[in-house]
Amino acid sequence: MELLKQRILRDGIVIMPNILRVDSFLNHQIDCSLYREIAKEFKERYKDTNINKILTIEASGIGIALATAFEFGDIPVVFAKKGTAKTTSTHLYTSKVHSFTKGIDYDAIVSKKYLNENDNILIIDDFLANGQAVLGMIDIVNQAKATVAGVGIVVEKGFQDGRKLIENQGYRVESLAIVDDFKDGTVILR
Repeated sequence: MELLKQRILRDGIVIMPNILRVDSFLNHQIDCSLYREIAKEFKERYKDTNINKILTIEASGIGIALATAFEFGDIPVVFAKKGTAKTTSTHLYTSKVHSFTKGIDYDAIVSKKYLNENDNILIIDDFLANGQAVLGMIDIVNQAKATVAGVGIVVEKGFQDGRKLIENQGYRVESLAIVDDFKDGTVILR
């Protein structure tokens, strides 16, 4: 997606050796026009599927998932919460997830009321690095006996193993921008 790639090159900031900061337009301050175009692109890439629900993980994926849901005809968005709930685990689907950015493990949780075996789900997330958040969401969908129709990623770090781990389980991954490397503080896109 050329518009997204140009925005990453213009406004993305490489911090540390392998972290891309895009908070000025993607996951802290939101560029609504860009989100609209991202959503249209996900709809185009998954137009051959019968998506009836979108699943994401809080917080950065929610806005993208919402915009995408409108493109699919105003379908529901479910988001996995990070942490624990005061309700008993028998009412929740849970999966242990490791956050690459924060370096911590947490439980991703979704109420059993919101996912079921009739759902054909598109998983949406802002970043794909090691794939742990997506694998956690896939685990939750599988617990619900629902179907993963595909995975939509805004920015993928192509030099990390996330895509391979997901595709090795048989799932389709569509990334809108793939970072191949960082060199001297510059983003190298595929």
